[in-house]
Amino acid sequence: MTENVTDKSENNTMNEYEAERPDMGDLLDMTALDAEWSQGDFSLERDTSSARIAELEAELKQQKEEVNKYRDEVLRRAADFENFRRQKEREALISSSRVLENIIRELLPVIDDIKRLLQHVPLGSEISGEARPYIEGVELVKKNLEKWFAEKGVTAIESIGTTLDVNFHEAISQVDDVDSASDTIIEEYQTGYLLGEKVIRHAKVIVAR
Repeated sequence: MTENVTDKSENNTMNEYEAERPDMGDLLDMTALDAEWSQGDFSLERDTSSARIAELEAELKQQKEEVNKYRDEVLRRAADFENFRRQKEREALISSSRVLENIIRELLPVIDDIKRLLQHVPLGSEISGEARPYIEGVELVKKNLEKWFAEKGVTAIESIGTTLDVNFHEAISQVDDVDSASDTIIEEYQTGYLLGEKVIRHAKVIVAR
């Protein structure tokens, strides 16, 4: 009688264990579900990383575009400044050249008068003792003026014995001269001058017919 009760109790315990034990199919389903969740989390993390990388690449591209824009702006402004500087240098050079040219033009009549004065000076033996210092002073002024002209790049135009060139000479008269070819300059009435390669005054000359 006792053995039957014990066996019955053990059978009930086993039945309860069997009833409470998870089914193998349920375990497989849970494992698969966990795998799906894990895979889903990984996919979500991968998608987030890809989005972040794309965002950073877009930001980097934008920054590069801004850098190129600012660089081009700096280069453009530097080029504008260099052009402005060169323009101002040219303007200053032209202005100083014009000032120098005007000064020389104003001094040319002075040296013309000095030359005419010296052309009418008597011969050395005929100059009185009192007049000699004045004549020597005039010659010194002429010498200093010519030296200053040379330092500024002013040169006299060659005339006598050359052929008339309208770029440098202005014929004020023609005369018959059997010893000279036609258009040959035989006399210079007023000396012409160059400033560098620019004619600042044409030479006034007399040519052979």
